[in-house]
Amino acid sequence: MNWNRALSGLVFLVYFILAYAKAGNEAGFMVLLFCLVPLACIWFGEAMRGYLGTAGMSGITEPTPGIIVCILGWLVLLLPVIAPMIGWIFS
Repeated sequence: MNWNRALSGLVFLVYFILAYAKAGNEAGFMVLLFCLVPLACIWFGEAMRGYLGTAGMSGITEPTPGIIVCILGWLVLLLPVIAPMIGWIFS
């Protein structure tokens, strides 16, 4: 899974550099905050799969497979790229 870490780190760096170059420190910090959870899901999906407990209004009662945690991390990390494409398709 090292390629997951390297590629997600590269995506984060591209986001960070673009945000910092266009809007400065505050935008770079916001990108950092946005990317923390998805990167954790991608990098440590196997460790995070065993979480059981509350999640909002309902509870998590069974472990989630680590690969699903990783895939969802990728989905959230790529959301800034995916969302405009979905909007373009449905407009």
